[in-house]
Amino acid sequence: MHVKIHIRRFDPERSAKPYWAHYDVEVEPTDRLLDALNYIKGHIDGSLAYRRSCAHGICGSDAMMINGVNRLACKVLIKELGSDIRVGPLTGLKVLKDLIVDMEPFFESYRVVKPYLIVDESELPDREQLQTPEQRQRFDDTTKCILCGACTTSCPVFWSNGRYIGPAAIVAAHRFIFDSRDRGADRRLEILGGRDGAFRCRTIFNCTEACPRGIQVTRAIQEVKQAIVERGF
Repeated sequence: MHVKIHIRRFDPERSAKPYWAHYDVEVEPTDRLLDALNYIKGHIDGSLAYRRSCAHGICGSDAMMINGVNRLACKVLIKELGSDIRVGPLTGLKVLKDLIVDMEPFFESYRVVKPYLIVDESELPDREQLQTPEQRQRFDDTTKCILCGACTTSCPVFWSNGRYIGPAAIVAAHRFIFDSRDRGADRRLEILGGRDGAFRCRTIFNCTEACPRGIQVTRAIQEVKQAIVERGF
């Protein structure tokens, strides 16, 4: 199968402006886009820069805009994309080179919501803390996040306001806010009830559509908003 892949390139050491590069590639319909990018880098143009690691949809490092939608290059098949494919970097983050963006603002928001179990040391148990299946189910969906950034960088609110904490950070907070073992929910809800927190969300659903793990991101944000209101933050 012959495909033409158009890649938005940017190399600040050569030019201040991005440009489109075009590559003709022979691939199998069942190849992944990542396979095609690897072929281009290995056989046509070694200067092409992009992130990739596990290549199995777990690490999230190869998130990029593919035919106008944020997806993981290792999960999308060529036959799903047609013979004319356009690939660009995630939107809303500074492009460092080609398809590589600066993820630090994304992870800065992630760290703000304290994405770890917070316990009351006066209540420390002498054995592991158990949960019922129902308690675990309450936050099961949001445990699937791989921090690829596809949701946050598909959000128009994030594009217009880089201070917005973004869907991925809210999903990370949701995972602990509704964990029966955690004691840090109020701290997180106070943060997310702030000016650049959850109520910046306009319920557009781009985040849910972009998530490669199928997380109901918009629903998680709505549940966090409800918790903020109920607890008066």
